[in-house]
Amino acid sequence: MKQVSVLFVCMGNICRSPTAQGVFESLVQRSGLAEVIRIDSAGTHAYHIGHQPDSRSQQAALGRGVDLSKQRARQVQTTDFSDFDYFLAMDLHNLQALQRFAQAQQAKNLQLFMEFASRWREREVPDPYYGGSQGFERVLDMIEDASEGLLEHLIRTHQLERPVN
Repeated sequence: MKQVSVLFVCMGNICRSPTAQGVFESLVQRSGLAEVIRIDSAGTHAYHIGHQPDSRSQQAALGRGVDLSKQRARQVQTTDFSDFDYFLAMDLHNLQALQRFAQAQQAKNLQLFMEFASRWREREVPDPYYGGSQGFERVLDMIEDASEGLLEHLIRTHQLERPVN
C-alpha cells in the first residue's frame, strides 16, 4: 500500500503546525494507520528553526494527551514539494506563501487545513502566540475537528484500510 504524506504549515512552526502534527499523529496512531500516513510540520519563515514548540502549545496539547516535546521547528524546503502529498496551511497568509514557493504543477496539493473541519465555520486557525491560554485551547479544538475530517478524507480518497483487531 502506498504511503500518503501530510505536511502541516504555519508561519514559525512553533504553535499551530506542530500542534496539528501532534494531534493528527495521535489520531492516526489510534486508527492503526501510522504505517501508511507520514506526518510532519514546517514553517514558511525561519524564525524558530531547531526550537521546540511553544511551551504553551506543549502544555495545552499535553492536557489532551498529546506530547509535542520531540518536535523541532523547521522551514519549508523545496524538496518538501516532491516529498509530500498534502500541504495544509493554517491560514491564508501561509497558504499564499506556499503557493509562491510551489511550482504550478504542485499547487494542487496546497489547501487550508480547516477545509476538513465539520464543526467550525472559520477557514483559518488563528495564531495563539500573542494571546492567552484560551487561544491555545481553541486552536486545539479546531485542529481536532479538522484532523478527524482529514483522516476520513485520506481513508476515502486513498482507500486506506484500518487494521482489524
